[in-house]
Amino acid sequence: MRLDKYLKVSRLIKRRTVANEACDAGRVMINDKVARASQPVKAGDIITIQFGTKDVKVEVLDVQETVRKEDAPSMFKYL
Repeated sequence: MRLDKYLKVSRLIKRRTVANEACDAGRVMINDKVARASQPVKAGDIITIQFGTKDVKVEVLDVQETVRKEDAPSMFKYL
C-alpha cells in the first residue's frame, strides 16, 4: 500500500492530500529514510512523522485497504 494512503487509512493523518504534502516536504520517514508518498508500506516498517516540533514514531503492525474508525489504532503501535 502507498504511504500516503496508509497514513490516511490508519488515521495518523486525516486527509490523503495532507499526507501527500507532508511527504513532499520531507516530514515523513520510513526506517530513518525520507519517504515519498508513493513508497510502499509493509508490516514491520517504522514511520516517523514530524508535526511541528513534535515527532510521532509508530511501527506498522497491519496493512489493510479499508478499516473502520474504531479499528484504525490496531494498524500501528506507538514507539
